[in-house]
Amino acid sequence: MNITGRTKITGLFGYPVEHTLSPAMHNAAFGHLGMDFCYLPFLVHPDSLGKAVDAVRALNLAGVNVTIPHKEAVIRFLDDVNEEASFIGAVNTVVNREGVLTGYNTDGRGFMRSLEENGIEVSGRKVLVVGAGGASRAIGYYLSYKAEMLAIHDIDKDRLSRLVSDLSQIRKNVSTVSNLERLERFDIIVNATPLGLKKGDPSPFDVSGLSSGQTVCDLIYKKTALLDAASGRGCRTIDGLGMLLWQGVLAFELWTSAFPPVDIMRDALLKGIR
Repeated sequence: MNITGRTKITGLFGYPVEHTLSPAMHNAAFGHLGMDFCYLPFLVHPDSLGKAVDAVRALNLAGVNVTIPHKEAVIRFLDDVNEEASFIGAVNTVVNREGVLTGYNTDGRGFMRSLEENGIEVSGRKVLVVGAGGASRAIGYYLSYKAEMLAIHDIDKDRLSRLVSDLSQIRKNVSTVSNLERLERFDIIVNATPLGLKKGDPSPFDVSGLSSGQTVCDLIYKKTALLDAASGRGCRTIDGLGMLLWQGVLAFELWTSAFPPVDIMRDALLKGIR
C-alpha cells in the first residue's frame, strides 16, 4: 500500500477496535482494485465521539464505519441520516460528501444478503429473533417485510416493547415472545445477542427443542457453542461472517461508488479468523 497526499482515508470508530477484521477486508479490496484508499481502525472513547465525528470533516476522511458502542449515539453528530437508518435508530456507515456527513445502516441488508447467498428463504417463514438491541432493529427492519411472522424475545421488556411497536409500523406480523419454549414453532431462529462472544458464555436459549428442518443463525462472525449444539440437533446453521462481509460490501459502495471484489474480501476475513 502506497500512502500519499492523495490517498482517501476510511476507517472504523469503535471502543474497542482491537479485534476488528474490517481493515483487512477493505484494504484487500482497495488493493485488488488499485484504488488509492486505505482503511484504519480508530479507538474512540464514548466521551470523544463528537470530536471524532468532527475530525471526519476536519481531516477530510471519505467516511467511516461505526460499531459498538457508537451506532446510536453517533446520529446526533451527523448532518443527515437516511430513512432506513433513521427508522432503525442506528448508523454503521458514515459518508463524507464535501463536509456533509450522512449516516446509513448496512447491517440489515447485509444480513439478508447472507441468507440469500446461503439459499435461506424468508418469505412465508416464521422467524424468531433473540435480542432486541441495535442488531435486532437492523435485521428486523427487513425480516418484518418478508417473514410470515416475526417474533422477538429479550429480557429487557421495555426495549423489547419499543422495538416491536416500531416494527409494527411496517407490518402487523411482529410480536413479542415472553419465554423461549416451543422453539419448534419457528423455521428460522436468530441469535442477535452478544452471548457466545466469550468462552463460557451461557447459551442464549435451550437447544433441546430444536430439530432438523430449522435454521439457526448467529450474528457473531465465528462458530459458536450455540451453532455447534444446533448443528448436533440436525439444524442448518449460519454464522455472522456473511453479514459482516455484505455490510462491508455495501459500505464500500457508498464510499467509492464502485462494487468491490466480494471473494477477495471474504478471503481476507477468513484469513483473519484462522
